[in-house]
Amino acid sequence: METLYHQTNKQIQEVQSLMGNLEKTDRQSVHLLENELQARIDQIFNQLERLEILASKEPPNRRQNAKLRVDQLKYDVQHLRTALQNFQHRRYAREAQEREREELMSRTFTTNDADTSIPIDETLQLNTNLHNAHRGMDDLLGSGSSILNGLRDQRSTLKGTHKKMLDVANMLGLSNTVMRLIERRATQDKFIMIGGMLLTCVFIFLVIRYLG
Repeated sequence: METLYHQTNKQIQEVQSLMGNLEKTDRQSVHLLENELQARIDQIFNQLERLEILASKEPPNRRQNAKLRVDQLKYDVQHLRTALQNFQHRRYAREAQEREREELMSRTFTTNDADTSIPIDETLQLNTNLHNAHRGMDDLLGSGSSILNGLRDQRSTLKGTHKKMLDVANMLGLSNTVMRLIERRATQDKFIMIGGMLLTCVFIFLVIRYLG
């Protein structure tokens, strides 16, 4: 298990390094880099499934620690997948905007075309402003989605950690008072997470309503 764990951790670090090159990559090569990152992330998820099986077969005194290490790797690679999806979303929106601008600039008018009476500069400026607003909304929605995904991941991680802590506490024979404190803290964390998700949803709704 240790060999596969270190190999997977190294692959995650390599993906993190490649993610930093996305913004610097030219348009012709960015698709290849995205495909490579997606393939690596899928491979890491497959290895994590094997690690989960191996962790469950560890001796009892090492099993809890092994599962926590695998959960941390899953948390890291999930954030990498979310970051890649957000980058692709922004790139698609940017390319669509550029195509629409090129179509508008390449449009031809005849001398009898009524559209020639439209102030071109004003129309272009309005079109640019609209696209900028749409791109801002897309970025905001992408960020909101990333935050919600992060909160859901944290909830799953906290829930799993809470269960594991209870198991460890049972093995160590901790007192009922300490167990109640742990459960109370987990409940408080759940309320904080739910409140954060609700505030994020309200904020996105208000932005869409008044800026959309």
